[in-house]
Amino acid sequence: MERAADRLDYPVCVSSPASSVPTVQRNDDSFASVWDEIVWRGLVHVSTSETEIRELLSGAPITYYCGFDPTAPSLHLGNLVQLLLMRRLQLAGHKPLGLVGGSTGLIGDPKPTAERVLNTPDVVAEWVGYLQGQVSRFLSFEGDNRARLVNNLDWTSPLTAIDFLRDIGKHFRVGTMLKKDAVSARLNSDAGISYTEFSYQILQALDFRELYRQYDCVLQTGGSDQWGNLTSGIDLIRRSESATVHAIGTPLITNSDGTKFGKSEGNAVWLDPALTSPYAMYQFWLNTDDADVIDRLKIFTFLDRASIEQLAEVVASEPFRRQAQRTLAFEVTSLVHGVEATESAIAASAALFGQGDLADLDAGTIAAAMAELPSAEATSGTTVAQALVDSGLTKSMGESRRAIAQGGVYLNNVSVRDDQATLHGAGLASGHAVLRRGKKTLAAILVN
Repeated sequence: MERAADRLDYPVCVSSPASSVPTVQRNDDSFASVWDEIVWRGLVHVSTSETEIRELLSGAPITYYCGFDPTAPSLHLGNLVQLLLMRRLQLAGHKPLGLVGGSTGLIGDPKPTAERVLNTPDVVAEWVGYLQGQVSRFLSFEGDNRARLVNNLDWTSPLTAIDFLRDIGKHFRVGTMLKKDAVSARLNSDAGISYTEFSYQILQALDFRELYRQYDCVLQTGGSDQWGNLTSGIDLIRRSESATVHAIGTPLITNSDGTKFGKSEGNAVWLDPALTSPYAMYQFWLNTDDADVIDRLKIFTFLDRASIEQLAEVVASEPFRRQAQRTLAFEVTSLVHGVEATESAIAASAALFGQGDLADLDAGTIAAAMAELPSAEATSGTTVAQALVDSGLTKSMGESRRAIAQGGVYLNNVSVRDDQATLHGAGLASGHAVLRRGKKTLAAILVN
């Protein structure tokens, strides 16, 4: 978590405009083409012909797409990789299609270990609307290369089962389908795989063909774990349309220690502020390891190459400044939630550590910040010494009294000197009080 002192020299090193995804072409002379840029940024793990994709992206505008399934009420950081890649290609002049899968969301792509829980059509339809709103924030719907939103339920719902089997299924070979990584993993698991999820790759292939037919879409992007589904669409278009299309698979992002990126005790970092607050998102990026921060800046920000390389030099020479982490946290949280929410998160972080007035923060910001701290409940008559024990900041009342006597305990940033002092009147707008021991050990106390 950020220390107050870390905010005092915050670098003026943000994208323009810093408050949103760039809305105009950003030319970086470091790269000969947008293909070279996305390769440098580490966004290409696997692809079809590199030569042909480079030519496509360097020529006249093409139409490309990425799909997002409504298997949850929000997108997460893994999806953000795709959204920002889509925006980079649009900034280079190409035409994006943002597909939210009203039909594929009813099925769900196969997970490696077990069947998905199928959501009701009403729930999926509601989530489609949520995801369309999130996708829309990262694309431009103006100009000659304006984005379009599409829903695959529009072309799959009119299909009968016979139409699906005769017109689509005939182009697929079971042996090839069985070799797809996701299918193979499930076949070798105790759970096996249902025909429902086995058929998912056919539905995604149908999407690519339909977008090829309607919009002349010739490129699909997605995570490398979706490569089998991406290539199914390429094969279907080759067989049924005698045409060549392409795909780019982005890497699955992991931390330098091999752990899965964006997961904390099984919880994703969501783009919806109701699920992951701007404060929590800012702190997530702020805690990025030195070994990972430059790669994250390449993928998740629109900073140019020179700015990122300058930050890399600071990481190497003065890692204690954490300038790259603060820049990353500001940039990405601003992209997702806007500058105002990000500045509120920064103000909350500073106030928690004594570099601001907690009373100036709104109740929502305080509540979001408190949710990230160890916590305990107490009545207003509870002593500060007891609250220290209840919150885990000390192990005993004796330790609490010694900490207070030494001047190392603060309640809402006010030094506590009396070991009989209570929490009376300490509740902030959210009903919480901030208890601090030393410079950076905090707890939230909900004062009842």
